[in-house]
Amino acid sequence: MKDSNFLKENNARHFWHPMTSPQDSATTPPKIITGSEGVSITDIDGHAVVDAVGGLWNVNLGYSCDVVKEAISAQLATLPYYSTFRGTTNDAVIELSYELGQFFAPDGLSRAFFTSGGSDSVETALRLARQYHKLRGEPGRVKFLSLKKGYHGTHMGGASVNGNANFRTAYEPLMPGCYHIPAPYTYRNPFNETDPAKLAQLCAAALEDEIAFQGANTIAAMIMEPILGAGGVIPPHESFAPMVREICDRHGILLITDEVITAYGRTGAWSGARLWGIQPDMMCTAKAITNGYFPFGAVMLGDRMIEAFENNPAAKIGHGYTYSGHPVGAAAALACLAEMQRLNVTENAAARGTQMYQGCLALQEKYDLIGDVRGGHGLMTAIEMVSDRTTKAPIDGATAARVQETAYQAGAMVRVSGANIILSPPLILSEGEANTILSALDAGFRAA
Repeated sequence: MKDSNFLKENNARHFWHPMTSPQDSATTPPKIITGSEGVSITDIDGHAVVDAVGGLWNVNLGYSCDVVKEAISAQLATLPYYSTFRGTTNDAVIELSYELGQFFAPDGLSRAFFTSGGSDSVETALRLARQYHKLRGEPGRVKFLSLKKGYHGTHMGGASVNGNANFRTAYEPLMPGCYHIPAPYTYRNPFNETDPAKLAQLCAAALEDEIAFQGANTIAAMIMEPILGAGGVIPPHESFAPMVREICDRHGILLITDEVITAYGRTGAWSGARLWGIQPDMMCTAKAITNGYFPFGAVMLGDRMIEAFENNPAAKIGHGYTYSGHPVGAAAALACLAEMQRLNVTENAAARGTQMYQGCLALQEKYDLIGDVRGGHGLMTAIEMVSDRTTKAPIDGATAARVQETAYQAGAMVRVSGANIILSPPLILSEGEANTILSALDAGFRAA
């Protein structure tokens, strides 16, 4: 390993970082993280902070989960790789497919298609949705519906159903046939509706209207996050997801839940679908499936998909990835599933999530630059910053950056996305560590 002077001198010079500009990386060099323990990370200067980002929503079991590391090491020693394309497989992925079927049985999902991550999982679900309708004799069902503010990864299909212009404009034209309806975003919505239940009804009515306009027989699937994550932690009213499920059923449209963030305990339930009491036709998962220790993902499939594909000899899946069902990833996922359930991380996610949400509401009482606080469903919370509470004008970038940097110096890594501070710490977070995050945020807002 090169020394610290070399690393600092070459920071951001030789590769482009995701989700920012090369110029920004050069003028504001990123933090160089060199160590970790528990739920904390340490930078190259020895400054240790609680990681309120949780890696990137994915290190649910923290950085010291030895059972997962040992599973990876053992698998590397026996079978570091083999393909699962036609004619071959491996023992680890067979066992994982069985365990995932048991884990997601309450969601009505019992088959898995393995991927290399979240964007891969979304791309897979979109493709299989189109193929499903072709197999059933409705080849005209090719369109997709999604929510504005929703995030579905960075592949061409995922970018096309994304509901945020930041991830779309530079790459347009995207895939045709993708349409977006208003999100149940109480703080900002085109209906000026502040009642969550009424807003859910208005958004469901907008979905019905879009289906009528496009023609139900042209729509393959609706894809949505049970709680919108990267768009700013936007939880819908509890009535919204069941209404969407009913509308999709009535019109023969598949429902895909994008649970790259919300699966495996993040919401205080084992899945976002389970949180809202629905069963999707497909569920996209990744991130916490291996605790971030290995790139891996899985699309879980329900009865409609199973019947259409498994009872049709012509249903060849012409899709897959070199690393689909990678044995090392499968071994890591098996260890993660067992450890998450042993620790019952949903219980702690719910308790610490309530603590974080209430703590952020208390900060809102102190600081006028906090316009909205969203959360209350597990360990996913957002603080939306404004320059004026009356007009809801977003805060300027320099002030948001000051909040973030001051919080970092005060002991917590937090993530600023636009006007939002998004908090997604590991699910093993302690009460004291949650208080550290809140105290660091207090320092950041005070400085701003």
